[in-house]
Amino acid sequence: MSILRIKKSRRLVFILLFLLCVAFGGWLWWLEKEDAINFVRYEEFGIDMPVNYSVHGIDVSKFQKNINWSAVEQMQVDRIHISFAFIKATEGITRQDASFKQNWQKAKKVGIIRGAYHFFYSTRDPLKQVINFQNVVQLESGDLPPVLDIEVHNNQPPAVIRSTARIWLEEMEKAYGVKPIIYTNMYFYEKYLGEEFDKYPLWVAHYYQKERPSTKRHWLFWQHSDIGRVNGIRTTVDFNVFRGDSLALRKLCLP
Repeated sequence: MSILRIKKSRRLVFILLFLLCVAFGGWLWWLEKEDAINFVRYEEFGIDMPVNYSVHGIDVSKFQKNINWSAVEQMQVDRIHISFAFIKATEGITRQDASFKQNWQKAKKVGIIRGAYHFFYSTRDPLKQVINFQNVVQLESGDLPPVLDIEVHNNQPPAVIRSTARIWLEEMEKAYGVKPIIYTNMYFYEKYLGEEFDKYPLWVAHYYQKERPSTKRHWLFWQHSDIGRVNGIRTTVDFNVFRGDSLALRKLCLP
């Protein structure tokens, strides 16, 4: 090989190494940017809001009492407004949230994307819990998938919790043709559920610490506060963000 060719080869190697370094540096910058959460205090909401996210929502139950959904929808501070709401529907095999019907109808009427959730007990028959939910909730096109709220173990081993939760989730997927969303915290998820549930969209509860949930598991919704304030609700309320834009949120909904 001639000296000229050797020089050209070395130059090419140098250029490739330089480009790799630039790409690696860009990747590190992206990771740092992804990990950095920017919180801004909004007195109107009564909490620090993670403004990295553009789609914000709440979750409610009978404990929020009589909600003025028009006031909720109309509230906007800077670019932050309520785009979606998860509404408690049922619990166990017999309990039904007293405010569900009113909240369900009025949220849709004002144009807020709605989702219904079921508080799950692994000590109760999962099929009866499915029936309880389906007797109360009539999901429609444009609604978010059904939500399994699973956060208590009731002294049951992980195997029992996984088997009963799996039945509820599979029955819901058969009924609605979409994968249900799982709501829980990461400690519960990692201890009692685990990898076999990674195929389901995750709504994770993580507040009192000002950073996004510490997990490699991909999540779609983050419940970041339980003491927020919003017009139209007299009590405090849970605040959430969606990991995506408004178009992605609508794509997640039932067709």
